[in-house]
Amino acid sequence: MNENLPPCPTCSGVYTYEMGTLLVCPECGHEWTPSDDSAGRAAEGGGEKVIRDAVGNVLADGDTVTVVKTLKVKGSPSGIKAGTKVRNIRLVDGVDGHDIDCKVDGFGPMQLKSSVVKKA
Repeated sequence: MNENLPPCPTCSGVYTYEMGTLLVCPECGHEWTPSDDSAGRAAEGGGEKVIRDAVGNVLADGDTVTVVKTLKVKGSPSGIKAGTKVRNIRLVDGVDGHDIDCKVDGFGPMQLKSSVVKKA
C-alpha cells in the first residue's frame, strides 16, 4: 500500500491500491480514476457539482442535448428514440442517477440520466 494514495471517496478507507489506471478500495470495492478524485475534491471545495454528458462535456441549465441511445419508457410502446433533441434542460439532484429534468416532445416532463445524452 502506497502512503501517497488518497482514501476511498465512498467509505474513506485508507487501504486503497492501484490497479492499472484505477484506484481500488478493498473495503467497499469502489473503483475510481485519480482524475475523478481530484475533480471530485475540487467540486466539493467549490460546493457545486459538475455534471457531464456521455462524452464528457460539462452540462449547464438551459442546454440542448441529444439522446444517444433508445430509451424504454414505461407505458409507451415506442420509447424515446436515439437522436431525439431535448431543449432547455434543468440540472437536478434526482433519484437513482437521474440528474436532468426536462420536457421531451411527445412524452412530457421526465428525468434523464446524463450518461444517455450528448450536448448538442
